[in-house]
Amino acid sequence: MPQFAANLSWLFQELPFLERFAAAKEAGFTAVEYLFPYAWDKQQLAQLQKAHGLQLVLHNLPPGDYDAGERGMACHPGREAEFRASVALGIDYATALGCPQVHCMAGLLPEGVTREAAQECLVANLRYAAAQCRQAGLRLLIEPINFYDIPGFFLNTTAQAADILDQVGADNLFIQYDIYHAQRMQGELAATIDKYLPRIGHMQLADNPGRHEPGTGEINYAFLFRHLDAIGYRGWVGCEYKPLTTTLEGLGWLAGAASPQGQSH
Repeated sequence: MPQFAANLSWLFQELPFLERFAAAKEAGFTAVEYLFPYAWDKQQLAQLQKAHGLQLVLHNLPPGDYDAGERGMACHPGREAEFRASVALGIDYATALGCPQVHCMAGLLPEGVTREAAQECLVANLRYAAAQCRQAGLRLLIEPINFYDIPGFFLNTTAQAADILDQVGADNLFIQYDIYHAQRMQGELAATIDKYLPRIGHMQLADNPGRHEPGTGEINYAFLFRHLDAIGYRGWVGCEYKPLTTTLEGLGWLAGAASPQGQSH
């Protein structure tokens, strides 16, 4: 069975963020991920993780002005100094929190910037970030995101991400493969995961349509979980979905995934 991590930015939203650690532990999770830790003191977060026996497996680098709609700045020419500062802050938090990897959001294609110029900027920024992460003993991830949910996002497909990995040439740079985004952009989930498995450092899940928990949509998660076992995926799978009702009411799929048959719905 895959190892599942609760995404605290999406799950248990009925609770204040700092109370979600205890809720995740009580629900049976041993690991968590979340979008951004920067609004909280890193020592406080580390103490919560330790108190509840939780491992942090992923957080994002600072994305720019998220509340204003920014979704990363790595493909934004002219913001290289700001990007490098974000890398330093992200590594500082990851190191303090014992997090082995960080995700760099590529960003929206800036107005007036060609895709070629944006990609050149992204590749250069990723080379810098990967080198800094390597010095800290961290892996760096990039995630293709569907352009229906985030119009204008620069990185959309697994093949595009793999091409960027080739251009960057860093052995600690991997793909963050989100099953929900991949389904919306291309489908062919099993075949795509097979093809890019050595380059996938982390996975996330949600069903489609609706981005709710497994079992609420069209994705055959019972098959996919068995498939991940069969092909030897050993990374974490982050639960990054919107519960259809409440988080606890929607966790039946998790018990099903743990059954001998791996049935999730």
